[in-house]
Parts: sequence; C-alpha cells; structure tokens
Amino acid sequence: MKRTDINFLSIGLTLVVLLSSVFIVEISAQQDNGAFIEVFKEFPRQEKNLRKWDAPVVADLDQDGYQDLLINDHGFGIQVQWNNKGKFAKPYDIIMGDLHGVSVGDFDNDGNLEVIMSRGGGSGSNARNSKMYRVVGRDFIPLPDFKEPLALMRGRTVKFIDGDNDGDLDLLNFAFPDSAKKGASENYVYGNNGSGELILHATLPAIKVNGQKTAVTDFNGDTILDLILYGHGKTRAFKGNGDLTYTEVTDKVFPYAIEETTSICEIDYDNDGDLDLFITRGKDYKSGQNFYNPETKDWGFFTTRGEFQFDDLETGDILNLENFQSQWPNNDTYFIGEASYDYEFEGETHSGKDIRLVNSDALGFPDNANYKEKRGWYIGYVGNRKWRIAGFLWAPATGVVHGVKNYKPYDHPEGFNDILLENSNGTFKDVTEKLWLLNKEHTMASTVADFNNDGLKDILVIRRGKLVFDNESILYLNQGKAGFKAVENHGIVSKELGAIGMAVEVIDYNQDGKVDVVVGNERGKWHLFKNDLKDAENNKYITIEVGKSPKSNVSGLGAMVEVVSCSGKQIYRIGSTGSQYSQGFNNFVHFGLGSCKKATKVKITWSNGEVLNKTIKDYNKRVFIGNK
Repeated sequence: MKRTDINFLSIGLTLVVLLSSVFIVEISAQQDNGAFIEVFKEFPRQEKNLRKWDAPVVADLDQDGYQDLLINDHGFGIQVQWNNKGKFAKPYDIIMGDLHGVSVGDFDNDGNLEVIMSRGGGSGSNARNSKMYRVVGRDFIPLPDFKEPLALMRGRTVKFIDGDNDGDLDLLNFAFPDSAKKGASENYVYGNNGSGELILHATLPAIKVNGQKTAVTDFNGDTILDLILYGHGKTRAFKGNGDLTYTEVTDKVFPYAIEETTSICEIDYDNDGDLDLFITRGKDYKSGQNFYNPETKDWGFFTTRGEFQFDDLETGDILNLENFQSQWPNNDTYFIGEASYDYEFEGETHSGKDIRLVNSDALGFPDNANYKEKRGWYIGYVGNRKWRIAGFLWAPATGVVHGVKNYKPYDHPEGFNDILLENSNGTFKDVTEKLWLLNKEHTMASTVADFNNDGLKDILVIRRGKLVFDNESILYLNQGKAGFKAVENHGIVSKELGAIGMAVEVIDYNQDGKVDVVVGNERGKWHLFKNDLKDAENNKYITIEVGKSPKSNVSGLGAMVEVVSCSGKQIYRIGSTGSQYSQGFNNFVHFGLGSCKKATKVKITWSNGEVLNKTIKDYNKRVFIGNK
C-alpha cells in the first residue's frame, strides 16, 4: 500500500471517528435532556377502550387555582376530572349520551363559569339543542332553555367568543348539516344581549358534511376575531366584521387551496407579534384498510358502513380478538360459526371488546349469509388453521387479531404535508419547507406550547397511527431562525392496540412551570404525560393568571397577553387551542423566558379594548393580573 493511500485511509478513519463521536454526543445529549413521562397515580382514568370526541377542555371550573379537565367519551358521556392541587380525581359523570363540542365561559357575567355541550342528533332522527350548566363550586347545575331556545340540530361545534368586542361572550353553534334542511345554513351565530340571553343574530354560509370544524383567530390583527372552517373540502377563512357577521376571504388570505385539514393552531413561531397558523392534514381510514405487524403477529383493520369480508386469517385453533369496536346498533351483535349463534357478552358493550374463541365452538361459516337482513359480525373457523371475519355493519368498526401467521401487505395511501403559514400583514405564505416541518404523514391533531421554556413556541402533532403499532407523537422544538427540529425519544407515545390518534391539549397540571400534555385516542384511552425535559427545568418561566378586566369586569376569555423580556416578545390569546369543535378557557398563560432574569413587561388587552400594563421583576412563579 502506498504512503498516500495510508494517509487517505488514516484521514478517512479519523473523519468516521469524529462523525461517530458527534453522533454519539448528539444522541447522548438528547437522551440526557429528559423526556415526557406518562403518569397514572396523578391521573386515574377509565381503563376501557372508548371512542372519543375532540380534545379535552381545560378550565379552572371550581376556581380553586388549578385547571380541571372535561373529557368526552363519544356516545358514552362527558366527565369532569377535578384537579386536586396537582392530582386529578377519578372521572365524574356530568351527562350521559351522544355529545360533541364543549365550551366554557362566564357568558352571563355572574362570576361562575358556564359549560355548553353540543348534543348529537342521531344521524338526523333526533335533533336536539345544546345543553348548558352553571358550575357552582363543584356542582353542575342544569340551566333552562332561553326564552327562544337554541336551535335543534345534529350538534357539533360550540365556542364562546366575544365576536363584537362589547365585552360579553357570544356563541358559535354549528351543526352537521341535516338533509331535511335542504341546504339551509345551520352555522348559527348567537349574540349576547347582556342580560344572560343568547339571541340568534346571523349565520355563516352553509357547509357540507363535517365542514363545521372551526378555528378562532385574528389573522388581520384588527382585534376582531376571525374564523376558519375546515373538515370537508377546501379550508375557508372568514373575516370578522365586528358585528357578529363574517365575510369569506379565503382566496385573499391563503396562498393556495388547502384541503384534508384536521386541526389548526395559532402560533407566533417567530415572535414578531402576529398570529401564524400551523395546520395538520390527513385522511380517515378507508373501508378495508388494515395493518400487519410481523414482529408481534398482530393484525388490525378498519371497515365502515356496509358489507365487508377480509381474507381468511391463519391463527390456529384459537382466535384472540382485542378491542373490537362498532357503535350502536352493532356493538354487541356477533354471530359465531355456521349456525350463526349469538355471542353473549357480560356487562356493557359500548367499549372495546376482547373475545377468545376456540375452533370447536365456532366451526364453519354460513353459506350465502344475508348480512343485510341480519346485520352484525360473522366469525367462524373455516379449517386449515384459518378463521373468517365478515358481516354488515351500520357504523365504522375496528379490531385487532393476535397470532396471525402472515397477511398480505395493504397498499396504504400516502399522507400529506402539514403546513405552517406565516402571517404577513393579514395574508399567509407557506414556510413549511423553510422551517423543516415536512413529514408526509396522516396527522389528526396538534397543540402549541413552549415545552422547553426557551421563549419560543413548539409544536406537538398527533399521528393517526397504524392500529397494531405504538403511536408516537411528533414533537417539534422551535430553533428560532434555524426552523424546527423533530425530537426523538420524547416519550409521548400511546401503546393501546386498535386505537386511532385523535386529540391533544396542554396543561401545567401540577404548576411546576413545565407544560404537560393530555392525549386522547379514538377507540382507546386518555393519557397524561408529565414534562420532565431538563431544559424546561433549567430555563426560567412566568405564568400570567388573567382575571377580568379592571374597569368593566370583562371575561378573560379571548384576551391577548403580550410579554416582553430579554428573551424577546411573545403573545398568546386566552382560549387559543387546536380543538376542532370545542373551546377551552385556560386563563393561566405560560411563557418561557430562557435564561432571562431581568424584569418582564406584561400587556393584557381584553376583548372590549381595555388594556393593563404591568412590570414583573420575579420569575418562576404565577402572577395574577386583573379583577377576581
């Protein structure tokens, strides 16, 4: 070997060693920075796998200084989890049945918070109006209808907002369109008459199917709240006119047509004082879509309304089924073997069902079964170690089968890029690629918070998931001008099989100055992840508790909070959330300060225009501003 060859080899080996060292240092640093840790003692929960609806709603309902949670298990009921100084109580039932969007606010200005819950309409056969409660202490007191009751509908979206900037809370009350209305709009806007009544004031243009998902923002910076409707077809932007009417400006503000939107979050990612938008995108599963995990031998599937039959599954003498779910009227109709005898369940059948069948109890499969006449699941052992699952269901269904020897791959459709739109004087430009946020996933929800307390807003995204694999969320940490960095091994992972990623919200539940995360999985469980990032521990923070305005006692919901410190300028609007149908009222606004130890200037602008400025010399504490 020549001396030059030896030199080049030596240089090459040195580079490999150096690069490996850098890689190891980076991985070690990432691991040493801590992670989110799922907690259970502080968050007792239903251990059943249940369908969900939307993100949890965060609000200090009993006004004891700790934020509580409202959680919605779809079709089962809405529950409250009281926060007892950093430890949640067991879920407590408020109302049972088919419920959707939830919103919290003191709309009658009596000092107590009211909760409105949008009720489903039985696919159009049971239109109902929204249900309202007043929270007094820890009691939920049902409220009577207004003199002119809220509209009967297939309820979906409810959000308290001050849409006309007069200081009281109005109501967005949007429905899944009922065919009986023959195209008439059911996107109702109710104005507050100042005497505790919500009066129908206007409507937004009619939408189709589930296009009533709503983001509330102020994209043109005129302090009048604007609306973005999404969920079906093109995402549409409506400028608030200040009188509870809205004008569509979609093509004027968006750079191109945006479709397949699943959530929208406000985020001032560059701390320039205006509200940018982060948009997740993805599709629901298609009927017949299925997943196979060759390592665990688990197979999971999705089917929807209509007839279905999957390829036979080779599992041997025993068929182990986990988390099989389909709502009423097919939640408990299982016909077994050639005789199609009914499988009887003990106890409730709303949650996911685990079933173990032995071949000798399920021999054969019915010939020419009339699935439409006798709807439900049909399961039978067909010989050669194989089982058949087929039937006709009225509703979407999922399930997992264990011990499947092999299964042909399914051609899954490619996902979409999520989008970050930078606000430029009321219009938006796409900066997704520039900020390193491309992912080509099916994502279903997102939330924004400063998870590491460095003074920059980060993004957490919930994947749709793959039924028989762990579902790891995507955590993007904001690097400032360098864009966002996806963090590995962050710990926000849900492991229940047969569940679909759906919802996320943030809350500093134990008031340790680090923002924690609540995740909800469709057909799965609720999860609480405690923030144990070391950067969040080492960096400074301040929490502003926003009360009512100093002169007119206007609600803090919708107030804009601006913080200026040596780490920069940050803004946040009370009630801002990535929730599709609901509106929270977390009036504890968290701001990371990085290493800043100097005085912080705080400016709060309430929805009626009242302003209060304050200088705070302390850090790592909660400061109350406003009236009780």
